[in-house]
Amino acid sequence: MRRSRFLGRALLAPHLALALVRSLAGRAPARVPRRILVAHHLLLGDTLLLTALLARLRGAWPAAEIVMTVPAATAPLYEGRPYGVVAWPFDPRRPDTLRPMLARKGFDLAFVPGDNRYSWLAMALGARWIVAHDGDRPAWKNWLVDRRVPYPGVPTAWAEIVAQLAEGADPAPYRPADWPPPSCRPFERPGRPYCVLHVGASTPLKLWQPEKWLALADHLSRRGLAVAWSGGRGEEAIVAAIDPAGRHPSYAGRLDLAQLWHLLRDAALLVCPDTGVAHLGRLTGTPTVALFGPGSARVYGAGEFWRDSPYRAVTVEDFPCRDQRVLFRREVDWVRICRRSPAQCPVPACMHAIGLEAVLEAVDRLLELEPA
Repeated sequence: MRRSRFLGRALLAPHLALALVRSLAGRAPARVPRRILVAHHLLLGDTLLLTALLARLRGAWPAAEIVMTVPAATAPLYEGRPYGVVAWPFDPRRPDTLRPMLARKGFDLAFVPGDNRYSWLAMALGARWIVAHDGDRPAWKNWLVDRRVPYPGVPTAWAEIVAQLAEGADPAPYRPADWPPPSCRPFERPGRPYCVLHVGASTPLKLWQPEKWLALADHLSRRGLAVAWSGGRGEEAIVAAIDPAGRHPSYAGRLDLAQLWHLLRDAALLVCPDTGVAHLGRLTGTPTVALFGPGSARVYGAGEFWRDSPYRAVTVEDFPCRDQRVLFRREVDWVRICRRSPAQCPVPACMHAIGLEAVLEAVDRLLELEPA
């Protein structure tokens, strides 16, 4: 891995040096940008939440070419070019993903959401003007940023925080028709109205108790919905712990993201922890209940852009140890979140505090069902 990163930096170095020399002649934003870059390497959920920024850019510059770097596994979701955006698969550890980008460099304007280290990538790709949020750490990440936008001083959803990097009118609320579905390899789907219970997460601190998941599955079965378990690769054991008898089919570890898109799109309901899959459910328009433990329902909830999505967040407000105020290495006074590791927090008390009854109520209200 270290060798791959070294090769990637070596590949970028001459392009970055040339761009820096040219910048000595002066930098200024183009009045009407023809090519716009969004440079990042975010996780799935944070990447999908950039959709509000893409919508705002398209509204402000309808004729511009908009290109966004995305993790290679996420790129197939952008096959249909939502908002006319071209996705470039990118992995900083894989030099082979850099070469095609460098062959098509030259941008009038670049936006760097999240980690400002990718302003160096934007500069190497020939960006004439770079916009990012202020205050990233360490300071070297900010050296190449031409315009630094402060985080808002009042509680704001991450989708809107990122969209505020760009000037222009707020975009219209998201509609599923705005995102063409990706193609996918055939797979067997549940044969009658079904729901998806995605039980995996990026950290064990976001896992809900097995007995609550199984009780939720029983509740939905009684309501006439087939239940399909879901999880990522390596999360098959989580499903097995919840449903050792195999009462419901499991898709854990069996689907890529494009296939998961189609599984969710045709589902009557999605229930999952606060993960990227919850945001994927927003894109497909699937009624979604998201369980927030260490994460912030305020930051990663619907916001204005997703306000029309059928969505409910379930959390325990003001949980005592959800007390950290850092968002992408910036200190933000109004943020309440927990970034502790499993070594620091061996038991996810915030997830365990989410009661089954609260989830059942959110599910029934979202599906407009009478309480059981």
